[in-house]
Amino acid sequence: MGNLEGRVAVVTGAARGIGAAEAKRLAKDGAKVAVFDLSAEACQETVEEIEKLGSEAMAVACDVSRADQVEEAFEKVAERFGTVDILVNNAGVIRDNLSFKMSEEDWDTVLDIHLKGSFLCSKAAQKYMVEQEYGKIVMTSSVVALGNRGQANYSAAKAGLQGLTRTLALELGRFNINVNAVAPGWIETEMTRAAAERVGMTMEEMKERFARSIPLRRFGRVEDIANVVAFLVSDEASYISGETIYVAGGPSSSVV
Repeated sequence: MGNLEGRVAVVTGAARGIGAAEAKRLAKDGAKVAVFDLSAEACQETVEEIEKLGSEAMAVACDVSRADQVEEAFEKVAERFGTVDILVNNAGVIRDNLSFKMSEEDWDTVLDIHLKGSFLCSKAAQKYMVEQEYGKIVMTSSVVALGNRGQANYSAAKAGLQGLTRTLALELGRFNINVNAVAPGWIETEMTRAAAERVGMTMEEMKERFARSIPLRRFGRVEDIANVVAFLVSDEASYISGETIYVAGGPSSSVV
């Protein structure tokens, strides 16, 4: 896998789950990592684990749906580490409900954090990347971009991220900036566990039920996503841009 020595990475929603795994993997590959989440305190565990790996990290409080906070957060990263080379847009929430029951607030919350947040962070990061004519941006989409009952807001946001990925790849390619997306399938995280509890299942029951439709017959691990992201931000992936990589244990259409 590519050596990220000397590179500076920002990972949003990195206090736990997939984001934390991505932050640690990039640090393992040599990057300095800015760990973004709603509070700096929430990021501290990830920061400490990165420091144990021998890399530098900083915790940054940031609501990615707020343009002022995003600008300030990226300025802090540049002040500490000098620039931004890599951005992994991972921050997200779920507010599931059937469409006719879904509130406008729940629609706006999901779209604002996933889609608007990724746009704002990419806009802030690309300023540094364009100037240095180098950059890697990875969006976090989902198999749910293909549609899923009870997740109209999440599905719309994740599909939108694929369109944003392709558009930014077209706009930023001439500056040697690669923009790609990963689309996880069923991954064992705290968010997935919470989703199971909302429908009256344990995590183990959910895994047993849904793993039957996954060709590889198991839920994914956070490291499965982190490994793909590490490849996409490496020099080995320098000729890949505008693509969405489904990481779902089988063809994307088989695991929704």
